[in-house]
Amino acid sequence: MRIAVTILVLCAFGLLTLGTVMLCSAPAGFLHNNFEKQLAFCVLGFMACILAACWDYGVLKKVSWPLYILAVLALVAVLVVGVTRGGARRWFNLGFMLFQPSELAKVALIIALAHYAEWNHRQMDRFRTGLLVPALLSGLMLGLILVEPDFGSAILLGAVAGVMLFVVGVPMKHLAPTALAGMILVGTFIYLDPMRRGRVMGSVQKGPPTAELKDVRYQGEQSKIAIGSGGLTGFGLGEGLMKMGRVPENHTDFIGSVIGEELGLAATLPLTLAYLAIFLSGLYISTRARDPFGTYLGLGLTFLIGLQAIINIGVVTDVLPNKGLPLPLVSYGGSSLVMTMASVGLLLNIARHAAEPEPAFAEPLSFADLPSNPIT
Repeated sequence: MRIAVTILVLCAFGLLTLGTVMLCSAPAGFLHNNFEKQLAFCVLGFMACILAACWDYGVLKKVSWPLYILAVLALVAVLVVGVTRGGARRWFNLGFMLFQPSELAKVALIIALAHYAEWNHRQMDRFRTGLLVPALLSGLMLGLILVEPDFGSAILLGAVAGVMLFVVGVPMKHLAPTALAGMILVGTFIYLDPMRRGRVMGSVQKGPPTAELKDVRYQGEQSKIAIGSGGLTGFGLGEGLMKMGRVPENHTDFIGSVIGEELGLAATLPLTLAYLAIFLSGLYISTRARDPFGTYLGLGLTFLIGLQAIINIGVVTDVLPNKGLPLPLVSYGGSSLVMTMASVGLLLNIARHAAEPEPAFAEPLSFADLPSNPIT
């Protein structure tokens, strides 16, 4: 357990440090006091991590449903009084930062599903208990997030919820049709949205982009060029050129392109391995939790961080269409950073209260316990 905790802490804070350094290199890092804000977010994230790790995570069972209700109310409120950017209404303006309630909703839903699954662990193979109720709990949040619209967060959270339900024992005969219906629903929303439909079409198109898809493929194409031009060691910190207006959002969703161009494969490979190490450490910690709630909670948080990292890396390398998801612990932004650090803190909390391994013998043996004549 000590090795898993050490790896988790080193990788998390290593990625946090890398993100802060790369923000200095990204042009937007010097605008609007973004660098100072990111340092403040790091302090808030560190405090959230410490607070989440210090107390007994079992307390979350008592607040799981109030926290779920709070997250739902926040998602409703942001649709009314939230800040609109890029055609999406996703943020509350708190003055010192923009807070995205969908980040809170991700963790709140994982906590609620973990508590529900432990409470009904003997009945999770039934349709109503194992699928219908969790689907309604998840669908309410996912629907509100889709309305913002935030397809990336909705897809991510839906995938995490599906993995959790599979782990707790919901049969595939129940999960598969529900997942198919969810994909059809999301696909319908994407089809009705010209911008997002263009992103998907641009992603699946092979060869040079056509005239109508040139704009939607621009970001991914330029990001791929930036990463490829960095080669093995990159051009050096601060020496990248593609960030100078060619790769939009290079301090948030596409910060990976700056890392690839300036530090090369020597940085992007360890970055990818760090996320893999966090994922494996989270799995190890979760499977050794003292109770089912800790196991389900840890697995949900682990998949949340791991899947978001995979999606972002896929977008930056132009394998997936742009989803608007930041790179965990690296991209600029307060909401994602603070909630991810809180998730890391909860994983450390689960590790602190892990079940002790069974001893090889209940009591130590002594020579007096041996038979006087073992050979007959």
